[in-house]
Amino acid sequence: MKVSQLLNQDKVTLSFEVFPPKTSSSYESVAHATQEIAALRPDFMSVTYGAGGGTSEHTVNIAADLKKKYDVTVLTHLTCVSSTREHVAAMVKKYKDAGIENILALRGDIPEGGAPHSDYHYAAELVRDIKSQGDFCVGGACYPEGHVEAANKTEDILHLKEKVDAGCEFLTTQMFFDNNIMYNFLYRIREKGITVPVVAGIMPVTNVKQIKRITSMSGTYLPERFKAIVDRFGDNPAAMKQAGVIYATEQIIDLIANGVNHIHVYSMNKPEIAAGIQSSLSEILK
Repeated sequence: MKVSQLLNQDKVTLSFEVFPPKTSSSYESVAHATQEIAALRPDFMSVTYGAGGGTSEHTVNIAADLKKKYDVTVLTHLTCVSSTREHVAAMVKKYKDAGIENILALRGDIPEGGAPHSDYHYAAELVRDIKSQGDFCVGGACYPEGHVEAANKTEDILHLKEKVDAGCEFLTTQMFFDNNIMYNFLYRIREKGITVPVVAGIMPVTNVKQIKRITSMSGTYLPERFKAIVDRFGDNPAAMKQAGVIYATEQIIDLIANGVNHIHVYSMNKPEIAAGIQSSLSEILK
């Protein structure tokens, strides 16, 4: 099924993101974790794609297994910042041959030292390219706090509109920890004529290392309430995991209560995290 069809139904959806292994030696353990998450029967699962296509084969294999063995709707990622058009065409063909209908089109992070040779500069170019190569449902990323490279939020939303005009059928947000940021973002993009479904990306933070990585890479705003949780439970791994899942669940409940019906959880290949959140929402998801 196409993700756009799911998102245009009048229902709450819950999806999970998994990532392929960086090396073949860890493939089996990652595949097992993704299968456990698939057993939860989410509305769809997304499979990420390493920078520069470094994990591309694993992305294809995991996505194909999820679709064929577990009948899960799959959304595969595809980045273009380090790619040629030939490489993108080859990846799109592999996805098509695997029966995958949904692709999340991303520019990707520019490597340290500057951008390598690439046929692409913006995600909108990738969106158009994918659309020209088959009947795919194509999604894109969006940034409620503004992309770190954008001069301001207005400029960022203009670039977002370009992606939607190029053929993006839905958007998935970068993680955020303050729902008011999301509500303000939705108001601003709707005002600019961006009407496609927006999926809220939620990251359950379960250890202190994640927080350091998040703040160093994206500068995501951390509310005082969230900081207090980290201060109190950061040195107790079991307590921090439980508190992180509860915080994320409360975020999700508030979003759904305010009409944001589509939730995507960055579950980090952790079946217990995905299961904990799904269980806490069991009646809400009915």
